[in-house]
Amino acid sequence: MKLEHLQLQTNNLKNTARFYQEILGLSIVENNSESISIQVGNSILKFIENNNFNSIYHFAFNIPNNKLEEAITWLKNKIDLLVIEDKNVIARFENWNANAVYFYDNNGNLLEFIARHDLDNNQLAPFDSKSILNISEIGIVNETPLELANQLIEKHGLDFFAKNPNSELFSAVGNDEGLLIIVKPNRNWYPTQIPAASNKITVKIENNGTLIELNF
Repeated sequence: MKLEHLQLQTNNLKNTARFYQEILGLSIVENNSESISIQVGNSILKFIENNNFNSIYHFAFNIPNNKLEEAITWLKNKIDLLVIEDKNVIARFENWNANAVYFYDNNGNLLEFIARHDLDNNQLAPFDSKSILNISEIGIVNETPLELANQLIEKHGLDFFAKNPNSELFSAVGNDEGLLIIVKPNRNWYPTQIPAASNKITVKIENNGTLIELNF
């Protein structure tokens, strides 16, 4: 499953454009008074301006599985990374066979670079913005995560993420290429103390050749 297009909200379009273009070095492919669209590897990240928006999202980007240390060095020259424990910035997900680092964008959104070691996506070139492969996760907040996950699976032919112990608190739909992370409201977004809140999201996914648009 691939997350081809993700649409979120921001209350500061100008600063958002500056962050993703100047800090992360990504290309803006569309820019007008109401929205911006950013090329993130094989995905498009779109922000719609909403002056009244006062919340945050959590989403992740896949990076080559052999480039996490280089990505850390690259990011540290640009932005502060979140410390997981004992001054270590790397989160290790043994069940998922993945490692990740976290940081904030200008909106306070919780962003993640994740290296998934079951994907064959090694790169030889030094890490830079072109190494970011795609949007790999979007956090979705719902009162009944497991029920919503089952609805998406039944309606759209999706699958539970096999590496995740899906539950009423936290469910994941998709695979290493792309995941819908569904959590209950007020569950803290790891590794922060920020409670998850339900916000408007549009995501376009490709699954086994079928294009699907989901609105939350």
